Amino acid sequence: MKIAVIERIVNNLEQRPFNKNFYLSSHFQNLFEKYNVLWIPIVSEKFSEEICDMCDGLLVTGSSNDVHPKYYHEQVLEGKRYINDEFPMVKKAVELFSKANKPILGICAGIQEINVVFGGTLNQRIESHNLKHESKHKVEIKKDSIIYDIYKKESLEVNSYHQQSVKDLAPNFKIGAISSDGIVEAIEKDNILAVQWHPEALNDKKLFKKFIDMCKRK
Repeated sequence: MKIAVIERIVNNLEQRPFNKNFYLSSHFQNLFEKYNVLWIPIVSEKFSEEICDMCDGLLVTGSSNDVHPKYYHEQVLEGKRYINDEFPMVKKAVELFSKANKPILGICAGIQEINVVFGGTLNQRIESHNLKHESKHKVEIKKDSIIYDIYKKESLEVNSYHQQSVKDLAPNFKIGAISSDGIVEAIEKDNILAVQWHPEALNDKKLFKKFIDMCKRK
C-alpha cells in the first residue's frame, strides 16, 4: 500500500538561510507503520503525475498556513497574513487523484483546501474553534454519511485547531458532520472524505482504517 502525503511548510519567520522546512506529524508515522503503509511525500507540484500513478490514495494533512482568499475570489481581511502558499501544490495533487478516481482523505486545512479546489469558499477567520490544551467539542454526525459508517453513532467528541472553516460547500459535496454552532466538520463526495479535526492526534484508528480500506478497493 502506497499513499501520497502532502508535506507542510514550517512557518519560520526568522531570517535564516535554511528557513524553509517541510514536516509531517509523528502521529502519522505511527499509523502508517501500523497499517504497513509506504508514504510518498509531496513537497511541490513537480512529479505529481508520477506520484499519483504509483500511489493508491492521497492524504492532505493539516497545516498552519491558511488558504489565500484569492483562490475563492474574496478579499484579504484586515490584519490577516499569508506566509506560505501551499495551495497550488495541494490543488494539483487533489485534481490528479480525483481524476484517477483514487481515494483522498483531508484533515483540518485539508478539508478547507479540498472545498476550495472544487469551487467552495471559506470563513477566513474563526477563532472560537482554535482550542488549546487538548480541549474537545461535540459534532453531530449525519446518518447518511461515511463518518456515520465509521463510528456508528450520531455524535462524536473531536479536537479543534483551526482558524478557518468551510463556508459555501463545493458543488456535489455533502456535509457529513457539523458542530452545534454551525461549523462544517466533515464533507464527502464519492471516495473523497475530509474532516476539520485532527484524528491522528486523537489516535483515531477507525477513520484511518476506513481510508486504507477505501484505497484497497479503488
